[in-house]
Amino acid sequence: MLKKLLFVLMVALIAFSCSQEKKEYTIAFYNVENLFDTLNDPNTRDDDFTPEGKLEYTAERYQKKLINISSVLSSIDKNNFPAIIGLCEVENRSVLEALISQEKLKSADYGIAHTESPDRRGIDCALLYQKNKFKYLSHDIIGIHFPDEPNYKTRDILHVEGILGSNDTLHVFVNHWPSRIGGAEKSEKNRVFVAEQLKIAVDKLQEKNPDAKIIIMGDFNDEPNNKSAEEILAATNNKDTSNPEALYNLMYDLKINGKGTYNYKGDWNMLDNLIVSNSLISNTKGLHTNHQAGKIFNADWICHKTPKGILVPNRTYAGPKYFGGYSDHFPVYFQLSN
Repeated sequence: MLKKLLFVLMVALIAFSCSQEKKEYTIAFYNVENLFDTLNDPNTRDDDFTPEGKLEYTAERYQKKLINISSVLSSIDKNNFPAIIGLCEVENRSVLEALISQEKLKSADYGIAHTESPDRRGIDCALLYQKNKFKYLSHDIIGIHFPDEPNYKTRDILHVEGILGSNDTLHVFVNHWPSRIGGAEKSEKNRVFVAEQLKIAVDKLQEKNPDAKIIIMGDFNDEPNNKSAEEILAATNNKDTSNPEALYNLMYDLKINGKGTYNYKGDWNMLDNLIVSNSLISNTKGLHTNHQAGKIFNADWICHKTPKGILVPNRTYAGPKYFGGYSDHFPVYFQLSN
């Protein structure tokens, strides 16, 4: 009888110990460089991404793209699949369904949050989430409507709400801000406007709950120290966590140290940003991270070596030239603990 009681107590202690173990969740973002299917959508400018188009985008090239992207996503965390993955430059839901069905990802059992954006190229933002880790609650969009340019269409900001782990509600905003076509300075006003719309949405959440746990991810086409991100969105590298509503850019210090996710003519740009509310740093009782958590996934095998010996993202296309690579951006990621 005593042995049986001791055995029961031992099992209970082991179960309690396991329940107290710290859980880690990888959060990632990846600009996947035009993840298109091969079908011609008459409502978007996707003609190039067809077998007959100038890019000669065949079923074989599409399948290779899916395999490549799935290989990257499954390799970001060597121990686990990312619990949450933000994506941009995806054409539609069907390419997302094809992606999560790939051999290297299907066991992760990802769910999809996605809406069609008005972008004329037909590219959208999306969120993948592991159903057994993230309890999806809802998603909506922040539509971008430029008052002075009503005909200018860009990507919506995707807002997803869910519960990660046991009981912590997360708000995740997935972004792909207007490009620098025409020059960074000339086009800056468009990214500033988008940052203003995002800031309004974040402020509303924090008015209701100053301790709201918020993650902002995306390709901003701007760097952490640019006006849109640092001044308008007010995401900085200020390590004072006394204000839970303040926003901290996990990629800012990496930028200062010369790192980047996109290489333009030999120069590194930190266009892909990961921003968290201070409530995810100052509170260690629930989901939390730290100021040094931001990372770039830049394994050699997803790189191309330039004539100068620099390892840069191995892209799929450069203009009409097909390279068969992964993307022209590196993915970024960080870990949340619980």
